[in-house]
Amino acid sequence: MKLFVGLDVSSFDIKVCFLDGEGEKLKSFTIQNDLPGATQLRDTILNTARGQSVDVLRIGLESTSVYSFHPSMFLHNDEFMRGLGAKVFVMNPKQIANFKKSYSDMDKTDEIDAFIIADYLRFGRLPMSVVKEEQYVALQQLTRARYQLVRQVTQEKQRFLQHLSFKCNTFTEEVESSVFGKAMMDLFLEQYSLEELAQMELEDLAAYLRFKGKNRFDDPEQVAKSIQKAVRSSYRLDKVMEDSIDTILATSITVIQTFQRQIKEIDKSIKRIMAGLQQTLQTVPGLGPVFTAGIIAEIGQIERFEDETKIAKYAGLYWRKKQSGHFTAEDTSMSRNGNQYLRYYLVEAANSIRKRVPEYSAYYTKKCKEVPKHQHKRALALTARKLVRLVDALLRNNQIYTPKGASIHEA
Repeated sequence: MKLFVGLDVSSFDIKVCFLDGEGEKLKSFTIQNDLPGATQLRDTILNTARGQSVDVLRIGLESTSVYSFHPSMFLHNDEFMRGLGAKVFVMNPKQIANFKKSYSDMDKTDEIDAFIIADYLRFGRLPMSVVKEEQYVALQQLTRARYQLVRQVTQEKQRFLQHLSFKCNTFTEEVESSVFGKAMMDLFLEQYSLEELAQMELEDLAAYLRFKGKNRFDDPEQVAKSIQKAVRSSYRLDKVMEDSIDTILATSITVIQTFQRQIKEIDKSIKRIMAGLQQTLQTVPGLGPVFTAGIIAEIGQIERFEDETKIAKYAGLYWRKKQSGHFTAEDTSMSRNGNQYLRYYLVEAANSIRKRVPEYSAYYTKKCKEVPKHQHKRALALTARKLVRLVDALLRNNQIYTPKGASIHEA
């Protein structure tokens, strides 16, 4: 017996459709999207399969944010479902939408969508993704949260610099130190006026920087000089305006520091999960803990993908061919329909690796020379595509990275 179960999931209920191997509808019903509802679905599947030899049991649902997570994990981890050899697939809604176009005479209802998902499973030719194990989902939540926090820090720093230009328009040009170092942040929190900074004794300002910077400045006196040069050459604001800008700067600093503390806490949780996962990606020079965690979190268990081409397509790192007759287009654009987080981590990792690994550096340089425009962007995308092959090999074979030409060792 072949049984295909399509689930159309919403926040409050799940439309269910059972199809057999011939595409005949066996059952169609609705359950609540909660634990009792999922248990009812499990029991209905067991009752349908009772007394029959189940050759294939596939359960599919679209990836719909948090709504699909709980039912997919419940069915994936259930011991009775595993006893039947059930496989749970979480699918890209775009793939289902494209598949549905072949059913031009059908309306748009949740019941019909459940049927379409079940029929999609029955054909089984289109790419599908087996549900991730929970540790990878947990890691993914952390790495995505970190990704968003880093973006928020970047945006907040940009706002900070805009307001800093109101208070002291030459600061970033004149001062020979990072604006976002701890000493500088503490200095801005003091809310000194430009006149107070300009008239402060140079030795006192240098001592302040030395203390707040924990003696990390190579030359605190020179930094103090550059600060005073900046404040003396900047435009002056009236007191009302300057007080307002000081308040905004102090608030912005608090926001930045809060985000940075949250990132550190998330990093600790990421480190704990990564310690329990068997992987060898960090043996690649330039592939540090952040990139490694991000890549592994998005890929999940490597067995979800048949080969490296599936991973590349999942990340959107592939180029569609344009061919008609004897004509083949040379200029093709990269697809961006894949997982944006995985693509981001692969591209950023490729940029880091090509600075440290000669093989990747040579490949990047070669690709840069092939075109007159967008050299860096194109070469980096192609280098990321090359990296996919390495990631797949290391994870699938549990190998430690060795430079090209050296022997390969298993971990």
